[in-house]
Amino acid sequence: MSEQIENIMADPELTADAPVRPEAPTFADLGARPETVAALAEAGITRAFAIQEYALPIALRGSDLIGQAPTGTGKTLGFGVPLLERVFAPGEGSDGLPQALVVVPTRELGIQVAKDLAAAGKTRGVRVLPIYGGVAYEPQIEALRTGVEILVGTPGRLMDLAKQKHLRLDRIRALVLDEADRMLDLGFLDDVEKILAMLPDDRQTMLFSATMPDPIVALSRRFLRQPVTIHAGHTAETGPSPLTRQLVYRTHSMNKIEVVARILQAEGRGLTMIFTRTKRAADRVAEDLDFRGFAVAAVHGDLGQGARERALRAFRAGKIDILVATDVAARGLDVSGVTHVINYDCPEDQDTYTHRIGRTGRAGATGVAVTFVDWDDMPRWRIIDKTLGLDMPEPPETYHTSPHLYTDLDIPTDVSGTLPSAERTRAGLSAEVEEDLGGRSRRGESRTRGTGRGERGDRGERSRSRSRRGDDTPAAAVDETVVADDDSPRTPRRRRRRRAGEVVSGEPTAVVTAEAGGDVTTVEGEAKPRRRRRRRSGSGAGTPAEATTD
Repeated sequence: MSEQIENIMADPELTADAPVRPEAPTFADLGARPETVAALAEAGITRAFAIQEYALPIALRGSDLIGQAPTGTGKTLGFGVPLLERVFAPGEGSDGLPQALVVVPTRELGIQVAKDLAAAGKTRGVRVLPIYGGVAYEPQIEALRTGVEILVGTPGRLMDLAKQKHLRLDRIRALVLDEADRMLDLGFLDDVEKILAMLPDDRQTMLFSATMPDPIVALSRRFLRQPVTIHAGHTAETGPSPLTRQLVYRTHSMNKIEVVARILQAEGRGLTMIFTRTKRAADRVAEDLDFRGFAVAAVHGDLGQGARERALRAFRAGKIDILVATDVAARGLDVSGVTHVINYDCPEDQDTYTHRIGRTGRAGATGVAVTFVDWDDMPRWRIIDKTLGLDMPEPPETYHTSPHLYTDLDIPTDVSGTLPSAERTRAGLSAEVEEDLGGRSRRGESRTRGTGRGERGDRGERSRSRSRRGDDTPAAAVDETVVADDDSPRTPRRRRRRRAGEVVSGEPTAVVTAEAGGDVTTVEGEAKPRRRRRRRSGSGAGTPAEATTD
């Protein structure tokens, strides 16, 4: 092992071709401390993936590192174990100020990374805090005051807390930039550079990225000191995981949902992710599948953070088995058991294609990726196919009645477009409680409820309440009226002037009745009623119909 480490250090650019090997070393062999090894063993992790095998000896020595690797290859522990080695736990002299920082592009990735690091540092009691936007500031500020050893955050919220003087970064000893190319795509690179300027110069820096565009290369040259570069298997340039079976069909937009409904009834299908190009399409597909009896939820940028986390919890727990998402979820989601990925809309480019179907075929598991290509998408698809060398430039024309669809995906020939009642065994999204995290969705709070059988949201509940009252008047605006028996004199209706729903005190009220001859009698008060006459052909002649107060 020592000879292998020396060879690694001698070569500034290494390649890890496979995610895991039967003869892979254990974390103890790679130099991790016994407490970390015990915590990983408790989580069922004993042997290292390829990127971990090559990255750990370098990172544990304190050297700067560039890892070119997509999610799903085990890079979280590749930088997480060295971070845990460099921080002091609460019982080891920690003063509660952050000692290590991981910067991530999305909330979902931040939550997942924090969860993995917390599990690895469990036996030592290392405190890991995810920091991200879309939720209330107060819980995060309170957690920082309590004390934390490792921060995992998105650039925007990290900048906000630092500007508000709630976050100190002058004790950071190790920094990780995860999914750096995604931060470039989202326009976070300027914020990342500002965060780097707040950190001590004497630190270890590790950068991980699936691709290495010029701005990321320039960033690494500015902020990393003689880094060692590691390539981990399949990247956006080399293509998706070889363990993922890829199928491409030319489909008509009006028939896609029928094809999807059949694929979702394939033999051996587990958790499934469906990717759409727009948020509206994600909602529509989720609603259509929910109507057909499938346990499904949508995740996209217009949902509040509470709704997004609720859908992901239900997906991980198996309460739903289908997640419809935009590209906001294409990167950073590490959900075990995803067997199928469906590109409902053709990806924009080869990077998007690789990241989407990278949700399956992870960590040595096999998977199936199905891509729909409409006639208008053919030029785009040919570029993706040629760039990645897929050798599928002309996808077969496919409908829900096409025989090859059933044979390719092992779908029973007698299935219909609706899930049979006997197979609707999952609890659904309604079984998962949504937490109030203090944030709001961009299109209003009612959008945060997601899709789930038996749910219609706030708007539906309000309309049902109005239907029970028999009108569309809000309940707070209805005055109480005394209704007498038919034989007794009818009590006049009292009208009250209101401001913001409250009766104006100290002002006279008037009770008004209309007599048969059209005269108006004021019972009390001094309000002067106004006659409203029926008009015929625009003239003022007619019988008085009603008198009201001004």
